[in-house]
Parts: sequence; structure tokens; C-alpha cells
Amino acid sequence: MCPSFRVTREEEHSTRGRAHLLWEMSKGDVIQDGWSNEHVKQSLDLCLACKGCKSDCPVSVDVATYKAEFLSHYYERRRRPLIAYAFGNIDTWARLASHIPGLVNLTTQLPFLRDIAKLAAGIAPQRRIPAFAPETFKTWFRRRGPRNAGQPPVLLWPDTFNNYFLPDTAKAAVEVLETAGFRVFLPKASLCCGRPLYDFGMLERARALLRQILDALAPAIDQGMPIVGLEPSCAAVFRDELRNLFPKDERATRLAQQTFLLSEFLERHAPSFELPRLQRKAIVHGHCHHKSIMKMIDECAALRRMGIDFQSPAPGCCGMAGSFGFEHDKYEVSAAIGELELLPAVRKAPPTWLVIADGFSCREQIAQGTNRHALHLAEVIQMALHSDHVADESYPETASVRRQRAEVETSMRRAGTVVAGAAILGIVLGLANRSR
Repeated sequence: MCPSFRVTREEEHSTRGRAHLLWEMSKGDVIQDGWSNEHVKQSLDLCLACKGCKSDCPVSVDVATYKAEFLSHYYERRRRPLIAYAFGNIDTWARLASHIPGLVNLTTQLPFLRDIAKLAAGIAPQRRIPAFAPETFKTWFRRRGPRNAGQPPVLLWPDTFNNYFLPDTAKAAVEVLETAGFRVFLPKASLCCGRPLYDFGMLERARALLRQILDALAPAIDQGMPIVGLEPSCAAVFRDELRNLFPKDERATRLAQQTFLLSEFLERHAPSFELPRLQRKAIVHGHCHHKSIMKMIDECAALRRMGIDFQSPAPGCCGMAGSFGFEHDKYEVSAAIGELELLPAVRKAPPTWLVIADGFSCREQIAQGTNRHALHLAEVIQMALHSDHVADESYPETASVRRQRAEVETSMRRAGTVVAGAAILGIVLGLANRSR
């Protein structure tokens, strides 16, 4: 059973309470006017879970939470689609893949093999599967070790996306936070906020993961240590879903209050830190959860302090919306949303302009729909710290992208050599056994 509850009178007007009532009404044959639970599911199927309704609706109706709660009940006695297990449990697959990233990338990046992988997982053939980094951020940090002994501590949250896929973003954040005068710590345990689980209504495991986080971070929570998140959707879990799932747990309330995005932390906890100047123009795209839950005020303030002249041409969703844009039957909708404003604006931007987007899915939509790659705010600040090397550079993200690709290709070649060697050895041993 999913983590549900009896709806009390006080909960009737809460988001989860209304979602539960919606399910109770729909699990019979008919709600009204011929509507069944299948009709409700179809209606919610195109919900991007962007949470824009939560901030825009006068009564704060949160359709994303409606969707998660409804799907958790809907699939109690049904088998979920493969893509739900592929993306909902991405933290598990990523942790396993991190032990053999080169071999896994061979199966997801090479022609034919990648087509089989996408078909098996239910991913649209037009999409590219993101490559795993040869070394995770947490491995790099353990090897490097913390610095700035005696300085105020801050816990950097190593989310699944920046830990396993884009560790350069987290490395940049470490440099920025240390330059600002803080000592960076990471959680010792392997933790995940479970963000992708909500999109598929896998609330039972999401709740278990969050309970692990509350237990593992209890010392940091008790000390009042700030937690800095780099992925807006993960920070939004701590600020929103966490309190919905644990409304009576004081630790959940305190963790929500102690969680900040990088821009929020710098603006509120490091006001004396002089952000480096970078005289550039930029296109900025805010992640939907950033805009709806945290707002973009601090992000914009940090960019202005840096001297960046920016515009935000797409106030809505990028269209990728987590795993939504990867799903086989959602690709056309995802691409159409991106083509409304964001992708054309990125294509028209001069090559010297920065493209800034903190959300992993937003960066993927931009990378897969244009010839540009977006940078995280942490990478932009890091770039400004070394601005002597990039003063007038066109396509300022190129050097980073090329380095990441080279590292992935090198790990794939090594894995391919090992596989080929093992195959040859197997053939030789087989022939030797036959000759005896």
C-alpha cells in the first residue's frame, strides 16, 4: 500500500486531501457524467508537474501533487510502464552505473546499442540518453577533501543529476562556496530526495528516501547548518513535498527552512562576499520549480551583482519537465513546448552570450534542441573567478563541453578495450579446451 491516510475534516481542503478524495471518487466505475478513473488518469497524463499552478492558482491548487497521489493509488494493483522504473529509480541505476560508467555508456551512446536501450526503457528515439561521468562528484570530493578549516560550515547537497552526470557543476559550486569563505561538507551516506518518484506516483519509496535523509542529516539539522542545493527540483522537494509527507515532523520543517539554492545562500548568508564581475549578456531560463516554489529574485540579484545583462524570454516550462520529454509518447508535446519560446530564443542568441539554466532537465532540453549548452549559476560564477581566460570568447561553454565529452569517450574506449580483451581471452581459452 502507498503511504496514504484517512481524510479528516481539517485535511479536506489540503492538496493531498483533495487528491485522496479525487481517487476515492474515481476508483468506482463512474465519478459523474461518465468520467472514470481512466479518464482522470488521461487528464493528468499531460501534467508537466511544473507546479506553476501552485503559485498561480488563487486557491493554490497543486495539480502535480494531485497527480502523484492519484497515480500512487492507480498503480496499487497495476504494473507501471517500464519508463516509470527506468526514471523513477534513476538514483539506483545511476549508483550502479557509477561502478562501470564506461561500459554503461557503451550501451547508451553507441549506435544500435543506444537504440536498443531506448526501446527497452520506453525513451523516445529522438532523445539522447545523458552519459554518465567517468568519476562522480562525491568520489572527486572524497579524494580532494574539505578545505577552509575553521570557516563556517555548509552542507552541499550532491543530487543524483550533478553527482553522476554533471559533476563539473558541483565542483564549481565547491570552488564558489570556498571562495566565499565557507567550509564545504557532503553527506556521508548515499542519499536521494526521490524527486523523479513523484512524477510517477511512487510515493512509498519517496517517503522512505526522505525518512533516510531526515535521519542522516539530523546532526546538520540540529546544528542549523545551511544546506545548499544545486538542482532546483531537489531543493523544491525539501521546501515543499517534504513537509507535505511529514507534516508533524519538526526535522522536516527545519530542513525546509535550512535549504537554499546557491543564489539564495549567497544573497542571504554571504552578503559581504563580492561576486566576481563578468561583463556578459545572457539568456536565463529558470526551472519551473525554482520559479513556482523559491522564485527567481535571488538568482536575478546575483546575476546583476556580477554585471551580467540578461533576459528571460521563456517564462513558462522548457518542455522537458524531468522525464516527461524523454517518454516515447510525450516527445512531440515536449518539443512543441520548447519551440514556443525558449529554443528559438537560444538559437537566435549571439555566440558570445551565456545561456544559463540551473535545472538538469532544462539544460538537456537546450542541449538536445539547439547547438548550445546551458551553464549552471555555479559555473558562471566560477567562470567569472577566472574571467581573464574567457573575456571575449564565443560559445563560452565549449571548453567545458569538449572536456566532458573527451572524458566520457576515454572511459568508453577503456571499457571497450576491456570487453574486447575479455572476448578474445574467452575465444582463446575455448579453442585451447577444444584442442585437448
